[in-house]
This record gives sequence, C-alpha cells and structure tokens, in this order.
Amino acid sequence: MTGKGQGFGFGLGKMKELAEAFKKAQQVQEGAKRLQEELEQMEIQGESGGGLVKVIVSGNQEPKRVEISQEALAQGAEILSDLVTAAMKNAYEKSTATMRERMEDLTSGLELPGF
Repeated sequence: MTGKGQGFGFGLGKMKELAEAFKKAQQVQEGAKRLQEELEQMEIQGESGGGLVKVIVSGNQEPKRVEISQEALAQGAEILSDLVTAAMKNAYEKSTATMRERMEDLTSGLELPGF
C-alpha cells in the first residue's frame, strides 16, 4: 500500500494553496462588510419624466426620499403615479447595477483552488 505519510491526500502545496484561499476569502469578507457600509451611505437617484419625479435610494435599495416637481403634480394622479413608478424602477436598476459592479470589483482576482 502506498500513500503512507500522505495525510488525506493533501500535499504541502495543496495546504499552502488552501491557506492562501482562506486568506483571500477572509479579505473578501472584510471587503464585503466595508462595501455593505458604503452602500448604506450611498444615494442613488432614479428619475422619470425628464426629471419631473426623482426617487433616491441607498446602494442597498432602501428608499430615502421622493422629489416631485410642481409640473408633475399638475399632470394629475394617474400620470403622477406612473411617473413615480418609473422613477422607482430607474433607481432600483441603478442601485442593482452599482451593487453588482462593486461586488465584481471585490471578488475579481479571487481564485479558489479546486473550484
């Protein structure tokens, strides 16, 4: 029988790779925590009607405020409702894209051995 002294099939090289992977994963975890805090502080603006309605959300898509112009109010309830909905969707799309980009930046270069 061969394999004596091999441990669980991990050579020293594999253990070193694994240790490096854990180190990188820890860095990503710390980066993710910082990113979460950053996203909470961000203000991302969505708008509709050429700026008649603005919706501001955090990078975590938490609603912060809505700004409605006098011109938008003059459009009536039904159109105003459509404008607010469109601005909300715009803000959501922007915040989702921002979050995705920031996560990709955080995890780029992360190469886990064996995955």
